[in-house]
Amino acid sequence: MSADQPVAPPGPKSFCEPVDVVAVISADLTVIGWTEAGRCLWGYQGAEVLHRPARRLLAAPAGSGPLGLLTSGHPWSGRVEIRCRDGHTALTEFRAVPLNPARKEENLFVWSAGPASPSALTSPDPSVLKALMERSPIGIVVWDRDLRCTWFNNGDEREGPFRFGPEIGHHVAELLATDNPKFLQAVMHSVLERGVPVLDHELWKSATAEKEARAYSISIFRLDDADGEAVGVCTLAVDVTRSRARGRLNMLSNAGTRIGTTLDVIKTAQELADASVPGIADYVTVDLAEVVPLGEEPLERLGSTDASIPVFRRAGAASIHPDFRESLAEIGTPVFVPPSSPFTTVLHSRKSYFEPRLDTSPGTWLDNDPNRARVIRQTRMHTLMIVPLHARGTMLGIAVFVRTENPSPFTRGDLLLAEGLADRASLSLDNARRYSRERAAAALTLQRELLPDQLWGGSAVEVASRYLPADTHGGVGGDWFDVIPLTANRVALVVGDVVGHGLNAAATMGRLRTVVRTLADRALSPPEVLAGLDRIVVDMTKDHPDDTGFTSPVMGATCLYAVYDPATRRCTIASAGHPPPAIVSPDGDVAFADVPAGAPIGLGLGNYESLETELAEGSLIALYTDGLIERRGIDIDQGLERLRCALALPAPDLDGLCSAVIETIAARMPSDDDIALLLARTLAVSGPA
Repeated sequence: MSADQPVAPPGPKSFCEPVDVVAVISADLTVIGWTEAGRCLWGYQGAEVLHRPARRLLAAPAGSGPLGLLTSGHPWSGRVEIRCRDGHTALTEFRAVPLNPARKEENLFVWSAGPASPSALTSPDPSVLKALMERSPIGIVVWDRDLRCTWFNNGDEREGPFRFGPEIGHHVAELLATDNPKFLQAVMHSVLERGVPVLDHELWKSATAEKEARAYSISIFRLDDADGEAVGVCTLAVDVTRSRARGRLNMLSNAGTRIGTTLDVIKTAQELADASVPGIADYVTVDLAEVVPLGEEPLERLGSTDASIPVFRRAGAASIHPDFRESLAEIGTPVFVPPSSPFTTVLHSRKSYFEPRLDTSPGTWLDNDPNRARVIRQTRMHTLMIVPLHARGTMLGIAVFVRTENPSPFTRGDLLLAEGLADRASLSLDNARRYSRERAAAALTLQRELLPDQLWGGSAVEVASRYLPADTHGGVGGDWFDVIPLTANRVALVVGDVVGHGLNAAATMGRLRTVVRTLADRALSPPEVLAGLDRIVVDMTKDHPDDTGFTSPVMGATCLYAVYDPATRRCTIASAGHPPPAIVSPDGDVAFADVPAGAPIGLGLGNYESLETELAEGSLIALYTDGLIERRGIDIDQGLERLRCALALPAPDLDGLCSAVIETIAARMPSDDDIALLLARTLAVSGPA
């Protein structure tokens, strides 16, 4: 390490840096390394001092000062009088540090120096330097140009990113005990070639059966000689596994695998809550706005007061208390909040609400929320964060974070972490919302494609129909209706309702409609058609076992099947768990046929009976699904009475009556279920069959 070009020596008290490494001395007190700082301090070029005795550089006697202590193998520091190239002397703060104290006979020593200070605290005690080099939490390793270890400060008893013992001279690839070692080698090569240091690069050591995973922050910088030529690199590694900042990063990193594992809104919301307790909060709720498909009845239909309005639905919750003593709402139920509260503020502003010390004194928003105030007092909630859930311009809901047992108030760092988790969850929630919406649209399209475009009752009946999808987030159901011409001018009237909503229900409806048409072509009686449909559905179900391995009625349905014979004016009706048809006489009287109850389709019971009734010319038979007569909180008899009144309304024609019935019942009281309505009016017999 020598300078190529001679440089005029500076004065005896000239320094390039206040403190810098100036030389490397061998165990026999020979100068084997020289730096630009040494040239500035003494005035010697490298060629003038390299491989020559170090004593010529000092004015002190040979047996004292750093030269006398080098062979002891211990760090040394103090004031030293140096002799410069021009003969002048200067007082200098000097440090001598052994690179390998365990091998004195092969040791190298690094000198560093700076101008002497008048302070009494001129240099640290040697024991301090020893602790710095041997017990420092920072692992220091020196590597040569081939990335072979030449020195390290932490012994093999210390955990770190490298495996050490008697491995001086080994390549970094042999010593790395971390994940992805090739990447770190590439980084070290880049630093060696370019000279640009790398700071705070993250290294991970995977967990083993005996030890947990460890995280290290490693910085790498190049070591240059006096000529500026690279001679190696130095790595500084710090264990940051337990640091708070690292813990937050780990939590955010883990959130990528823990949140959004499915396209299910409830599951995603619960994953956000679970990921936040107890790492951030003692209790977390995830409440979603109406824009997210959740619940059967829209919030706007629920009752509200001046002090409490239903704004959200509870989608997820987690608590350190198994009894969820902090909760005022269960999963899936509406969440009522005051019109003016932090919850509504966050919903409208899309900005987080941060109250590190929750103010429960009179005069706050809690005055209008006595139930929540009571729970806050009982559970000792003392700090609050409300974070918006929004993605792609849509406000999805809020996540609420509180602490009860943890006495520390939330910090801005906690808020940033909560917002980071909320951002990740929001994207997953929005994906689930979009997926549900697209599935609902696909199901509605499929439903409409599978329902008949035109109904024709031949010379037996005049027909009209309506299909109205549910006015909820649940998606389209499996309601269907059909009119099937049979032999001898007879006609079959069918209405059915598949259990459930969505794409599967719509697809199942299409299969059942096809099966009914196939059975109808065999000239079977209504009870035989329903029994055959039940057997086929049971066989289909056997091909779809549930998660436990047992079969379940995945294609359960109700169905009403009627056959009208215009020659005899007789109508034969059989029911598989379906509401009874309404029969309107030519003079306007409305009655519900007392059809024998049968088991729903898919249970495998298959025992059905029929009712036979005579229909006068101009009689009307109304077949419908339960969405027309059933409403939450209303007795079924009330629904039947509403239908009776609607069917008695005057109408210009059958299609107009269909519209009047739907407007009278469904438009005024939207249904949570799909509605299918099929009306058939008997015609006059024009001639012999």
